[in-house]
Amino acid sequence: MASGNHLPFRYCEPACFGGLLDDPLIFLRIRPLGRALLFDCGQVAHLAKRVVKPIAAVFISHAHMDHIMGLPTLVRHHHASPRPLDVFGPPGMAERVQHLLGGYDWNLAEPTWFTLRCHEVHADRVLHYRFPGPDRFMGVYDGAEPRTGPEIWSCRYVSVEAELLDHKLPVLAFRANERPHFSVDPARLEAQGLVAGEWLRDLKTRVWKGESRHPVLVIRRDEKGCREEPADDPAALYEAIRARERTASLGYVTDVGWTGENVAAMERFLGGLTLLCAECTFLEADVHKARASYHLTTGDLNRLTGRLAPRYLLPLHLSKSYLRRTVDLYHELQPPRGTEILRLPRHIVPAPVGVADVAGWLRPPGGRDDGTT
Repeated sequence: MASGNHLPFRYCEPACFGGLLDDPLIFLRIRPLGRALLFDCGQVAHLAKRVVKPIAAVFISHAHMDHIMGLPTLVRHHHASPRPLDVFGPPGMAERVQHLLGGYDWNLAEPTWFTLRCHEVHADRVLHYRFPGPDRFMGVYDGAEPRTGPEIWSCRYVSVEAELLDHKLPVLAFRANERPHFSVDPARLEAQGLVAGEWLRDLKTRVWKGESRHPVLVIRRDEKGCREEPADDPAALYEAIRARERTASLGYVTDVGWTGENVAAMERFLGGLTLLCAECTFLEADVHKARASYHLTTGDLNRLTGRLAPRYLLPLHLSKSYLRRTVDLYHELQPPRGTEILRLPRHIVPAPVGVADVAGWLRPPGGRDDGTT
């Protein structure tokens, strides 16, 4: 772990709610907002309601069961709230959402129920759909917008980008980037002939709110001393004096084939990460299984991390066929110098319950083992 047992994020707090063999489930809390993002949505019934309620957006890589089956559970926790929930996924996601929600009766729907908004990410556009709770979650097409860059979601503190990859169907990889915080370089400030003062607080407010129409009164020093003068473009002024700092970022990629096209896209999209959360479904000896099912092996992940060089690597989504060999995964992973591996327990999801575990619960007080009283 990083110093202080925290990863070096300023605004975000990542957590994994799945074990190495469980469904992948990455949770990203945005501390200043009190909201959270969820990457993939397989088994989620074990999550506490206080974890689920702050989720503002869900980013689903693809519609295999272990990545989407938990969506009705999220709806169950959110439906009575008026606050909408956004779901992002690859082409065809809206149809999958409609089928998931259409399998239930909503005859008791109320006017105050929330709306689920679904956004299909295509290569050149994003299609929008809404599923209003008061209308029994019947989907409505809400239009399209051209996709001019990788960003698909943003707030003041974080932006999320997406890249289409191939898993014998379209699958999305995601990247969450913390936005640069307001920071001024004293040397650049001096080079502009400016003096620090309360005007920097005003400039910070303008930058955060995106207000650049009105000038900011700055303090400038010259041979005659200090004087106030207006700066007409606050955004350009800040760009001239801000400190150049690398912001933290999280990458999430799962269920992709080791193909030339996928590798090139991942190198382009996931470079310079703080934390890479990546599937590693097979050990290298089973590379033939990985190639047939379009998954990654330990060798693939070694090659990928060697090219990306993230500060931290979280391998996940190991095949359950390695139940008694999970330690072999960590023996085979050899990240480059400067990359630290984070380890998950085999399981976080509670163990399944059998009849023997509950057999005594339905016995009447004082009853015998044969069920008689």
